[in-house]
Amino acid sequence: MSELITAELVDLDLSAETKDAAARSLAERMVAHGRVTDLEGFLADVAAREAQMPTGLDGGIGIPHCRSTHVTEPTLAFGRSASGIDFGAPDGPADLIFLIAAPAGGDADHLSILSTLARSLMDESFTGALRSATEPQRTAALIRGDEPAGEPAGEPSAQAPVPEKDARPEKAPEAEEATVPDASPGTTATPTDATAAPADTTAPAAATEAPSAAAPEAAPAAAPFRIVAITSCPTGIAHTYMAAESLEKAGQAAGVEVSVETQGSAGFKRLDPQLVRDADGVIFAHDVEVREKERFAGKPTVDVGVKAGINRPAELIAEVRQKAERGEVSGPARAAAPMDRDAETGDGFATRLRKWLMTGVSYMVPFVAAGGLLIALAFAIGGYTINKAPSVAEHFVWTDSTSWAALLFQIGSVAFGFLVPVLAGFIAYGMADRPGLVPGFVGGAIALTINAGFLGGLIAGLIAGAVVMTIQRVAIPPVLRGIMPVVVIPLISSAIVGFLMFLVVGKPIAALQKGLTDWLSGLTGANAIILGALLGLMMCFDLGGPLNKVAYAFAVGGLANPNEGSLKVMAAVMAAGMVPPLAMALATTVRGRLFTKAERENGKAAWVLGASFITEGAIPFAAADPLRVIPSAMAGGAVTGALSMMFGCTLRAPHGGIFVVPLIGQPFLYLLAIAAGTGVTAVLVILLKGLRRTSHTRVADSPADGEAEVTVAA
Repeated sequence: MSELITAELVDLDLSAETKDAAARSLAERMVAHGRVTDLEGFLADVAAREAQMPTGLDGGIGIPHCRSTHVTEPTLAFGRSASGIDFGAPDGPADLIFLIAAPAGGDADHLSILSTLARSLMDESFTGALRSATEPQRTAALIRGDEPAGEPAGEPSAQAPVPEKDARPEKAPEAEEATVPDASPGTTATPTDATAAPADTTAPAAATEAPSAAAPEAAPAAAPFRIVAITSCPTGIAHTYMAAESLEKAGQAAGVEVSVETQGSAGFKRLDPQLVRDADGVIFAHDVEVREKERFAGKPTVDVGVKAGINRPAELIAEVRQKAERGEVSGPARAAAPMDRDAETGDGFATRLRKWLMTGVSYMVPFVAAGGLLIALAFAIGGYTINKAPSVAEHFVWTDSTSWAALLFQIGSVAFGFLVPVLAGFIAYGMADRPGLVPGFVGGAIALTINAGFLGGLIAGLIAGAVVMTIQRVAIPPVLRGIMPVVVIPLISSAIVGFLMFLVVGKPIAALQKGLTDWLSGLTGANAIILGALLGLMMCFDLGGPLNKVAYAFAVGGLANPNEGSLKVMAAVMAAGMVPPLAMALATTVRGRLFTKAERENGKAAWVLGASFITEGAIPFAAADPLRVIPSAMAGGAVTGALSMMFGCTLRAPHGGIFVVPLIGQPFLYLLAIAAGTGVTAVLVILLKGLRRTSHTRVADSPADGEAEVTVAA
């Protein structure tokens, strides 16, 4: 691999005034150096990352970064601004700008560059050397770590340049020996062995010298105070590693062993369980939920934001030692629910509710696919009267195709029967983790028993999760904690959920479900067309996201008790969901020059994905150009949904795309509806991209690229 940064990638007189202009100026150097293949595509990826959260750090530093398909190898470009550029840092503009580019899928390289750079930026002599450097070659060497900053006369000394691979600012030999050599990027830990702890010149002699042979009664050497720490920030990159470095350095200065688990954006490597058990105290320096927090229960704990870990680590270490002396310990931690483990602290109830519901839907979909397609095959082989066949356990003829059709239908029906319980159970699981499964499944099964259907399962899951979360917040005597998740929580929560579903909310929900079913059965004319258009819009708005899943779940729920209206809804939903990838495939075929090489390759795959009813096949196009692709897709989806309802097309299979066309009522009109929507979307995309197009599809043909607008990916 080439060097991470060279003199050609350094601009010591960066004249840009905005962060977009700065990113463009540095990215152009990457293009000229052969590290980036498509300037505009790469800048769109940078802008998309910047839109998630500002990349400015305290101390006048900006670190715009992204992973992109347009990057050939890990690359870093550096610019120094005399006037400063606003990257969203609380303390003002940044004068040191690092643009980091990593290939798509190169998480290890990406995180290695970011983490080591963030750690080194904690050293003021390093940043001082960068601010006073006068030669690009010298600056690149400083950043790579090829040359100590203090060698040439007249320049400030920086003892901690950023190495190209996962290393960090130079430490005392003891600290180097304490580092786990094979830790993955973003994870640091120190052994529990007291001999590996950093030397403490202020410690009593007994702590650093072996007991004298002349004084056998002397006390053995005292073990150092041990702290385990978790650092994390919303992006899991810069502040995470800066806090880790700061805590480790403060621990060395205080004669304390500090082992840090950095919970970064690409996951985390857990601290050794023995290290956690032996720890005398815990520090959480985090802005997002600590994952697997229950590991640290029962120890003196200091819980602060990640910036406190950067700015006042010595105070945190002193505070946790004081808590240990007073015997203050934290209570047992409740494990975060699966959908909350990666949640940001700012997530509101609506965001969390959406995640909980999507958990249930995501676990339900495989049952939908298996059961629904088995039922569809049964209808294809044995006709629509196969649902009246006797049980194959009592009557099965090996040479009779009707018996095989009945077998497929009855297996599919059993699988389909799990839809509502699975939906309810995993909504509760998303809210309260494994303790939510039992009351969730029980509530879902009751919803089927009282004919509350899909809506009943949804409500049952939410009730079950809420009940379990409430029980978990009750103070429980230590003697009962061991049986809580196995006996107490399932018993109490199932009883409460069953009571509410049978006697309180179940009947009103069942009445609502019956009313919805009757409404779908009576859909005709304009009402049916409007519903089809609305479902088409929902299917194409977020291309597999929450709204798409809501529309799909609505359609699948109707298949549990099929009627003419629900079969029309299922047909409209599947047809609309096929449109976005098919349209993008068509657009890249008809006007390929409007798309990048990578998009044209994605377009070939989109033919198959669209035909298979995998709406997510259009996501790469929407991510690169959402303001043109998503509205176009929605227009085509609405047309297809409306036409499918107008034509009276029906579908008994919940999935399959063109492969279940023989099972569709009015198949030729159905295909016509799909073709019409695909054409509308493709034409709109081509027109909108054509209006925008200057000449940036190929960087070599764009001398005025420096003045082009950066496309912000949503």
